[in-house]
Amino acid sequence: MFYLFLADGFEETEALAPLDMMRRAKIEVKTVGVTGEFVTGSHGVTVKADLKPEEISFNNIDGVVLPGGMPGTLHLKAHEGLADLIRKADKEGKLLAAICAAPTIYGEMGLLEGKNATCYPGMEDKLLGANWQEQPVVVDGNFVTSRGVGTAIAFALTLVTILKDEETAKSLANSIVYKW
Repeated sequence: MFYLFLADGFEETEALAPLDMMRRAKIEVKTVGVTGEFVTGSHGVTVKADLKPEEISFNNIDGVVLPGGMPGTLHLKAHEGLADLIRKADKEGKLLAAICAAPTIYGEMGLLEGKNATCYPGMEDKLLGANWQEQPVVVDGNFVTSRGVGTAIAFALTLVTILKDEETAKSLANSIVYKW
């Protein structure tokens, strides 16, 4: 099971594009509301989360997806339970994906040391120890990072490629008329 974490002030496209593409690809993913059952994005879109953080079982976690947005990223960063889950997932080599400002969470936790990563322009200094890359999506080991709303579909399709296969990702791209 993959968990996509939501906090008030999340960037809607960065959350919903990966969620949608993963579900279209039949990847089991649930949203988790760290600021409540109903979570409102930075542009006023409210989403009902599938789960509360206390409903997650670490025994069935395959990976974590973090959307960016402000102040959503700050709320995610402040959630101690999420930080503990991220540390455990990293130790077990589980997928840790983040887009926009959210890769800074991994960076400030010291998890990107020596890894290639990207993030929203101007936040590179928070990718502590990482080798910043100016690419739409960067994959290094169990980390997948991306730059922002404009790269959300590429980010989502990269996740599908990793979690399913390239054929499924290409088929999805064609079905949504996305040149990838």
